[in-house]
Amino acid sequence: MSKKLKITQIRSGIRAIGKQQATLRALRLTHHQKSVVHEDTPQIRGMIFKVQHLLKVEETN
Repeated sequence: MSKKLKITQIRSGIRAIGKQQATLRALRLTHHQKSVVHEDTPQIRGMIFKVQHLLKVEETN
């Protein structure tokens, strides 16, 4: 059973640069306080790293 990550957007992406806004869209985070669950993969971890100042991440099973 693989780990999953619950990702919550805690800050708005309006003033973020274009690549960061695109990363939020790729993570399916479309507005403030929205949460999504993704598999824990290196690709997802890399996206989280790029916008870590806008997110809260929790590990779940």
